[in-house]
Amino acid sequence: MLSNNITTLLIGAAIDVGGAIGIAIATLVVGLGLGFLAYWAVFVKKVKSAKAAADKIVEDGKAEAKTLRKEALQEAKDEQKRLRNEFDRESKERRAEIQKSEQRLLQREELLTKKELLIDKKMDSCDEYKKSLEAREKEIESLEVEISQSHSKMVEELEKVANMTVEEARQTLMDELLEGVKKDAGILAKEIENNAREEAEKKAKNIIGMAVQKCAADHAQELTVSVVSLPNDDMKGRLIGRVGRNIRALENATGIDLIIDDTPDVVTLSGFDPLRREIARITIERLVNDGRIHPARIEEMVEKVRRELDIQIKETGENAMFDANVYGVHPELVKLLGRLKFRTSYGQNVLNHSLEVSYLAGVMAAELGADIKIAKRAGLLHDIGKAVDHEVEGTHIQIGVELAKKYKENRAVIHAIEAHHNDVEPQTLEAIIVQAADAISGSRPGARRESLENYVKRLEKLEGIANSFAGVEQSYAIQAGREVRVIVKPEQVDDSSTIFLAKEIASKVESELEYPGQIKVNVIRETRSVEYAK
Repeated sequence: MLSNNITTLLIGAAIDVGGAIGIAIATLVVGLGLGFLAYWAVFVKKVKSAKAAADKIVEDGKAEAKTLRKEALQEAKDEQKRLRNEFDRESKERRAEIQKSEQRLLQREELLTKKELLIDKKMDSCDEYKKSLEAREKEIESLEVEISQSHSKMVEELEKVANMTVEEARQTLMDELLEGVKKDAGILAKEIENNAREEAEKKAKNIIGMAVQKCAADHAQELTVSVVSLPNDDMKGRLIGRVGRNIRALENATGIDLIIDDTPDVVTLSGFDPLRREIARITIERLVNDGRIHPARIEEMVEKVRRELDIQIKETGENAMFDANVYGVHPELVKLLGRLKFRTSYGQNVLNHSLEVSYLAGVMAAELGADIKIAKRAGLLHDIGKAVDHEVEGTHIQIGVELAKKYKENRAVIHAIEAHHNDVEPQTLEAIIVQAADAISGSRPGARRESLENYVKRLEKLEGIANSFAGVEQSYAIQAGREVRVIVKPEQVDDSSTIFLAKEIASKVESELEYPGQIKVNVIRETRSVEYAK
């Protein structure tokens, strides 16, 4: 019973629940339908309004298009009108220009027609003028014949009166003109030369004076005396040795001849090589101080002195380069430069002379705007050939050039070495400067000495060269041969010819005479009037 009640209750509850759900679903369906209808009404309304807006836009576009079309048509009409106006204007201008051109052509045609008429008239007159010219030419030809005949007669009469032919008269006139021109040229050349000489001498004196003042060189000549003093005459016997063995050993080892004469306490050394002579001198002095004199000791001492001198020579060359401010010289040339310390020329030490030339060349190069380094280097090496001129054949210039080429010296330096005694013509300013510096160093007072016999011969030859010219009356060598005064005959040589005579004498002196420095040729012409009062 109980179970039946429970079942009934459950069935009733289920029926109630199912009814509620059905109601809810029905309500939901009704709500959805009403919402859809409301949305559809709104959608339809929006579509209508959008369609109306679209229709309005289309109408506005059509109206605007009509407006734009009207404006475009109006602009096209305006542009067409403007172009038509421009075309009409240009056409009028071109027609006007064409009309002007036609008028100008017509005018030219008229001018040409007039010119043709004038030319025809002139041609007619030219024919008559030609006929008159031909007649005049015939008259002129006849006159020329008459003139030539009269000229020939006149020349014949003049030749008879003057006693000379036309060629002789022409030659006489040419000689007179030449003499006059030569005289005028001589006077003008003298004036120009005097002015140039004054200016050049002034400038040269300034440069040379400045160079000499800056060169603080000793002016006392240095003499190499190959004489060795001995403590007593007994030492001569010891130097000779038993049967002359010591003196033979000395001569063989040094290559120098020993002269032992009656001069007390002195031994004289004779030899062409100054370095060997120096080795012999030092060796003898050391042997005398040591007291042990025999062939073995002599050979040992000579070898020792030679090694010491080799070191001294190298140091001397390096010191000379340092003093001259010249660097980069080949080591072999440095050694040869050091050997110049033992070489003299006319009593002047060659190394000191080379240093002087280097200093002077550097100062003059600075004043003249030349290459100072090249000038100083060439001045220092210009006499390098004298270091070995006793051993190698050739002049010291040829030897110096070969040495400089061998050790790859600068071309400008080689040329300056080659040209410093005018063996070749100097081509560079530095070569000329080295030449001048060499002359200054060699010709300064006390720099050099020469034997009396050579000095007298040089003066006699200088006077002989001057006397060999026509018109020279007397010549005198003065100032130790550095000037020659030439007195000419005034009736044979005029003032203008003295210039040419001085140049010819100087040229001959340069070609035939060897001398240090330069020689001044002074030609003097004077006229003396003498009268006696009685």
